[in-house]
Amino acid sequence: MDLRWFFLLFLASSFVGVENVSGNMVFPVHHKFKGKERSLSALKAHDARRHGRFLFDVDLELGGNGQPSETGLYFAKIGIGSPPKDYYVQVDTGSDILWVNCVGCSRCPKKSGLGIELTLYDPKSSSSSSLVTCDQPFCTSTYDGPLPGCRPDLLCQYNVVYGDGSATAGYFVKDDIQLDRVTGNLQTAPANGSVIFGCGAKQSGELGSSSEALDGILGFGQANSSMISQLAIEGKVKKIFAHCLDNINGGGIFAIGEVVQPKVNTTALVPNQAHYNVVLKNIEVGGDNLSIPSDTFDNGFRKGTIIDSGTTLAYLPEVVYDALVQKTLAQQPGLKLHTVEEQFTCFQFSGTVDDGFPIVKFHFEGNLSLTVYPHEYLFQISDNVWCVGWQNSGMQSKDGKEMTLLGDLVLSNKLVLYDLEQQTIGWTEYNCSSSIKVKDNSGAVYSVGANNISSASTVIIGRTLTFLLLLIAMLHSFLN
Repeated sequence: MDLRWFFLLFLASSFVGVENVSGNMVFPVHHKFKGKERSLSALKAHDARRHGRFLFDVDLELGGNGQPSETGLYFAKIGIGSPPKDYYVQVDTGSDILWVNCVGCSRCPKKSGLGIELTLYDPKSSSSSSLVTCDQPFCTSTYDGPLPGCRPDLLCQYNVVYGDGSATAGYFVKDDIQLDRVTGNLQTAPANGSVIFGCGAKQSGELGSSSEALDGILGFGQANSSMISQLAIEGKVKKIFAHCLDNINGGGIFAIGEVVQPKVNTTALVPNQAHYNVVLKNIEVGGDNLSIPSDTFDNGFRKGTIIDSGTTLAYLPEVVYDALVQKTLAQQPGLKLHTVEEQFTCFQFSGTVDDGFPIVKFHFEGNLSLTVYPHEYLFQISDNVWCVGWQNSGMQSKDGKEMTLLGDLVLSNKLVLYDLEQQTIGWTEYNCSSSIKVKDNSGAVYSVGANNISSASTVIIGRTLTFLLLLIAMLHSFLN
């Protein structure tokens, strides 16, 4: 299906304050597709809906809309309210808002094809909730000043409209969110934080009917309104996070804070971009650079390279896609190619793909490279039948035909580090089923390992992540 690129109007976002929370925090993040049958079309449909929601410019006009994307690959189970109830929210590096669907919502999804039970949030059922009005500091700062016509009894509202007609709207509410605080190596204890988040009152389009529906979205974009940015402004965390997604054994880690092991090489983020844009210099296949125009990867309007863990595959401009596919398959000239579901290039191959096809390396500014092995860019759909994971951006959308979007296809089995303080991003190959070490401001270092609770505690089968929230600045006072 074609991508439908949209114009984002970014006016409302979430504010996070931490109350009575200290130490490192964790909660489980589940893989969205794992454990359910998925066609190849479902992979691209997932990416298509997602790209149609974030690959465009941002407008700060009053009366406009926020930027949650409808689809993310990973989602977390979090507790909200007093007493806490469980909610499943998408964890997404391409958006900034935390919001959940609320009681009384019009056209909010009631069922999900993910095997989870959806829950509508009810502020009245929580003893710790409070409504956010338009005259409160959160609302005036979000809208860069007082709102015309604001009265003390009017709620602070948010509204999101997408180019394909999907929309979500609601109001902001403050309540407790339940997290697990890390108390030592691989040890946690429950703790609460106070959060201002969007309470969804109306959904339309795909947001109201998606078979992959969840309760809401938790964004990890780099805007000042994102959760990590707000926590950093409050001095609670460093503006650094990392993820490690294991597509071999399952499991993984998602961490906020300073990672001291493993060490990661980085490249600079392109400044003044809404997403994690980087400068891609060239692509090497089997030791040879692809012969493509020198300006192919230039950054600009609807151009450039984005790192996004919420995208399943990898999308390249047509000139790059054609050259890359031809070069990667050239070592097997006898292959008989065929198309599956009218969009995937597939073939029969009975050998070991890592022996029969070349390694691909993406080279970025700052001498950083990203190595992608044949077993990562090729995926098996049946006995001896393999398909190419590279996709043509031009076949997805006319507007996005010059974009390079690197998703889970190339990011899996690597620790990816986002350092927003230094405005860099980097990665290293890593065993994502093992553990990493993180350090707080007191100098304490903790090991945080991947765990998989899905098979024991929920009907969702498949890989989970451990999401680590490092409330670094408060740890020392907690210990004392």
